[in-house]
Amino acid sequence: MPSLKEVKNRITSTISTQQITKAMKMVSAAKLRRAQDRITQMRPFAQKLNAILQNLSAAQTDGENWYNEQRPANKILLVAISSDRGLCGSFNSNVFKTVNRVIEEKYATQFNNGNVTVLSIGKKTADYFGKRKCNLIGDYTLLFSSLSYDNVSHAADFIMQAFRDGKFDRVELVYNEFKNVATQILRVEQFLPIVPPTNQIDAASQIDYIFQPEQDTILSGLIPKSLKVQLYKAVLDSNAAEHGARMTAMDKATDNAGELLKQLRLTYNRTRQAAITKEILEIVGGAEALKSS
Repeated sequence: MPSLKEVKNRITSTISTQQITKAMKMVSAAKLRRAQDRITQMRPFAQKLNAILQNLSAAQTDGENWYNEQRPANKILLVAISSDRGLCGSFNSNVFKTVNRVIEEKYATQFNNGNVTVLSIGKKTADYFGKRKCNLIGDYTLLFSSLSYDNVSHAADFIMQAFRDGKFDRVELVYNEFKNVATQILRVEQFLPIVPPTNQIDAASQIDYIFQPEQDTILSGLIPKSLKVQLYKAVLDSNAAEHGARMTAMDKATDNAGELLKQLRLTYNRTRQAAITKEILEIVGGAEALKSS
């Protein structure tokens, strides 16, 4: 049985941990509200712009459709969006597992040939895949420290230019989509080349589009902007999902600390009672020894 001092030290340590987890839960709750408002406002715009993007990509054009160029998937770029910090449950590990699963199921041959590259948005992804000698590209590990559309646009420009230069034949996003505080949905989405609408390709090819201004001007301006918005939406989704996951994890940690405190206090009282009983027995035994002498 542990000593009273040991149990008391564990109680003090657990109380301190409980206070920290409770404070982290409150901070994440405050951040979650702002992040949830941002992604809620962004989603309708991003979804509508994505529909326009798919329709335009399905239309015929005389210009250079580099964003819609279908090439053999020999060189793959996986954009893995995680967090900069831990203590958010399985939020980051789910991203790692999904990236590994995508590589094993879809791009095993390319990976064995060294043609699978990971672009990390979030420090945890860079740390994980860096230790596994995986091909890493880009430096966007601390993007969440100053999250804005402009900063995400730099990452999108880098990805689009790499695809246009032929460095990669396919680009896919792996991220957590925010559903609610307790639920995050892993998403794997093709970023480039643009995926045309599956049930509208034939219809779109028969529509006589009227472009104002000219078609090339619209495509050269709208398509890159739409791709930037899609990446920004994925980052905002991941940011909100991270705070939701951390809030849930800290809430459970606080509850677990409370349960542990109950057990420790019960152990402390039992140990104290046993020590008092032992002292009483020693006193009684000493008194009986004095009487017999």
